[in-house]
Amino acid sequence: MTALDPAAAALPAALAEPTVPVRRSWIALIFAANLGVWMAFFTPIQVLLPQQVARIAPGHKEAMLAVVTGLGALAAVLANPLAGALSDRTVLRLAGRQFGRRHVWTASGAVLGALALVLLARQDSIAGVALGWVAAQMCFNAMLASLTAALPDRVPVAQRGGVSGWVGIPQALGLVVGAVLVTAVVSGNAAGYAAVALAVLLLSLPFTLLTGDDPLPREHRPALRLGGLLASLWISPCRHPDFAWAWFTRFLVQTGNALGTLYLLYFLADGVRVPDPEGALLVLILLYTLGMMLTAVVAGRLSDRSGRRKVFVIASGLIMAVAALLLAVAPVWPMAVAAALLLGAGYGVYLAVDAALITQVLPAATDRAKDLGVINIANSAPQVLGPALSAPIVVHLGGYPTLYAATAIVTLLGSALVLKIRSVP
Repeated sequence: MTALDPAAAALPAALAEPTVPVRRSWIALIFAANLGVWMAFFTPIQVLLPQQVARIAPGHKEAMLAVVTGLGALAAVLANPLAGALSDRTVLRLAGRQFGRRHVWTASGAVLGALALVLLARQDSIAGVALGWVAAQMCFNAMLASLTAALPDRVPVAQRGGVSGWVGIPQALGLVVGAVLVTAVVSGNAAGYAAVALAVLLLSLPFTLLTGDDPLPREHRPALRLGGLLASLWISPCRHPDFAWAWFTRFLVQTGNALGTLYLLYFLADGVRVPDPEGALLVLILLYTLGMMLTAVVAGRLSDRSGRRKVFVIASGLIMAVAALLLAVAPVWPMAVAAALLLGAGYGVYLAVDAALITQVLPAATDRAKDLGVINIANSAPQVLGPALSAPIVVHLGGYPTLYAATAIVTLLGSALVLKIRSVP
């Protein structure tokens, strides 16, 4: 035993490194909560917003969709780390009972985000759609910040790859369930938004009601000053180089993902020229999800058992780059089918293992949600950059073949940067 052990043992549960494996019931509940939040993110982006924008501005749908999604992503860039930082500092006591620092953000984000979706459905101008989507992004990113922090808060390092695999699957499954919900179960754009809003509440609130959430003792709460809070969002690459490289890895891979998926509905209609673009999109989403489900948990568990993370991230980048190149070289339906399956398989490996890797390079236990919020900027910022790059590429620089070639290059570069991380094998 070292001299540091007594001090480590003195840490409150909210800040201590978890050692007890989480149960299947906990995994199932956080799986459902993540399914709800990712339905709320991706179903509007892939189905509802394109429909709504095309109805409002049919002659400029590409540019207007880029504006709406770009503004929403910019709001996400700001909301996620700020909500995470506030979550790290939350000490809530009501009626003599002290509550944890995460669940209140998950629950309030779900409720307010669902309301934002209902209001978004009523908009009939691009400005109104943009404002509604910004509000929804802020709420759901506050929810995501607290859910993401649950992994390092509750899951031991040796279990994180497998659990991250389960938590990652809803990123694709949420779009499948959401797409089926808004195309096959309900009809109409407004009913689609309402159905997604209800699903968010039903899927996420049980996690906040049925699982533990360790309270933060007041004496361990970091000071809450606006200047210090904003300053804390900067994490020095010199002091924490592994964290910085993990951020850049995530940023580039997600930029590739944004380039490849934003105009997928339009690609099927205008590039592949399938007779039913929305139906074809659903097929590709199903195949993508199948590929992801086949690899995510398996890759995460293999990574846990071997203790290695980087080799899996690199392999995932290679698989996704090959999928994008297939679309660039041969934009036909059979190749799109093969690319969707490959892309899902690669992304499943990436999500599970990279999520576990990132939790191992966080600078401090006191700032887990804030630091993961900074990492989540690497998820959200590409949604701003992606439209800015995709629109001119599609319109002026060679169309969809150039777009998917760029997707392959950026994804491959991002996965290769994981080699710069030194503290994780």
